Amino acid sequence: VQLVESGGGLAQAGGSLTLSCVASGLPFDEYIIGWFRQADGKEREGVSSIHSVDGSIYYTDSVKGRFTISNGNGKNTVILQMNNLKPEDTAVYYCAVTIGAMAWVPKYMDYWGKGTPVTVSS
Repeated sequence: VQLVESGGGLAQAGGSLTLSCVASGLPFDEYIIGWFRQADGKEREGVSSIHSVDGSIYYTDSVKGRFTISNGNGKNTVILQMNNLKPEDTAVYYCAVTIGAMAWVPKYMDYWGKGTPVTVSS
């Protein structure tokens, strides 16, 4: 299984960035895919996820109304549209997949991408 992220970079506060994750080699058609982030000196936190079959979506409170997760045009692709970015959104963003877990927390993830950095300047 391989998860490849793209789209990170530098943005100003109030700006936007779009992250993409392409998953390959997944052994099942049903899974949850999404994003975590980890800022310097902080624990990795769940940001958003989407279920591959029923489309149910999760957002952490701090990004609700600003970030939107969706399935991309390609199979096994997930997009995170990040609008109205804030300096506190600065972190390395990781794509992750869980096959059976019901909670979007790091210890339940089965697969991880290598991460893409996002820096938001004030």
